[in-house]
Amino acid sequence: MSPLAEIPRRHLLVMPSDHVIANLAAFHDAVIRGLPAAAQGGIVTFGVVPERPETGYGYINAGSADERGALPIIRFVEKPDSVTAQQYVACSGYFWNSGIFLVRADTWLTVLAAFAPDMVDACRHAHENGVRDIDFFRVKSDAFISCPADSIDYAVMEKLPSRPDLGIGGFVIPLDAGWSDLGSWDSVWTAAEKDASGNAVSGDVLLQDTRNSLVHAGGRLVACVGLDDIVVVETADAVLVARKDRVQNVKHIVVELRRTERVEAALHRKVARPWGTYDCVDAGERFQVKRIIVKPGAVLSLQMHHHRAEHWIVVRGTARISRGDESILLSENQSTYIPLGVRHRLENPGKVPLELIEVQSGSYLGEDDIVRFEDLYGRRKDSST
Repeated sequence: MSPLAEIPRRHLLVMPSDHVIANLAAFHDAVIRGLPAAAQGGIVTFGVVPERPETGYGYINAGSADERGALPIIRFVEKPDSVTAQQYVACSGYFWNSGIFLVRADTWLTVLAAFAPDMVDACRHAHENGVRDIDFFRVKSDAFISCPADSIDYAVMEKLPSRPDLGIGGFVIPLDAGWSDLGSWDSVWTAAEKDASGNAVSGDVLLQDTRNSLVHAGGRLVACVGLDDIVVVETADAVLVARKDRVQNVKHIVVELRRTERVEAALHRKVARPWGTYDCVDAGERFQVKRIIVKPGAVLSLQMHHHRAEHWIVVRGTARISRGDESILLSENQSTYIPLGVRHRLENPGKVPLELIEVQSGSYLGEDDIVRFEDLYGRRKDSST
């Protein structure tokens, strides 16, 4: 059993998804050391002992340890320039901000109510008006969307010293566990295993005279010749090629994608839905081909389209299809046609995933050309999600 099983109920251990921790035992030990401060109503964060003057991370300035071994937080510091980062590393009281927090649930509700009441109200309303759907709990979407977007640092931690009346302190537990933030491809290269030439590769990759590079092939062969210190990331959506020391500037590409309203800024080629997934495998003028997978027992909404017709070909599993007043059952290698403007619904009544190929044809093929009449997942009639 993991040592983290010792964490009492109603305590929250909050961690980002984009990080790596090489030494789990050291991480577990740090969490256990943070429990006394959290159990007594404090908010504990884990400050990474800095290995270098890093300008890509925020820092935490902490004071001397108390009797529990926790260091009181003095202040949070934004990402510094190179000179300032060197000064921080030279001091013993500065740590990288890992974004990992340990706190009692009631403590967290108290500080949120004090510093971000709109956030608490929106989340409570979203939960109180949510619905249970099989193995999901779906919060009230419009209430949840209205919740202000803010980080823990900005919403609470930086304001905590201004409210001594709350009796809640912020504390740092030093963390030396091989932590790395995987927020950029450069940091992924740093954390990855490398070959004798310093290359980190995954997928179908061929390298010739290439050094100190990260090459990721998601679905196709990627070949690199005579390159140093580069990042190549190939996915079904797009291909990124950048110098390793400039890869942070990919954010400017994202801004341009959004400015020009490119679909890549909003959706992956493979899109998750409550009932399963679809993958757009080909598209052209007036047609689109999708690979659709429907989970066992899942049901799509009863819907219709104003601008497109659809052909469905079952390649695995069994499909129950409502088409107008008809209800038909299709098995592998069978197909059907959904004319433009006809109400229809797709269901997987079987025990294995249903896989089918959908061929759309029409004057407009956008995902917002959906009119829903019934939906198990509470989506709006005009929603494309």
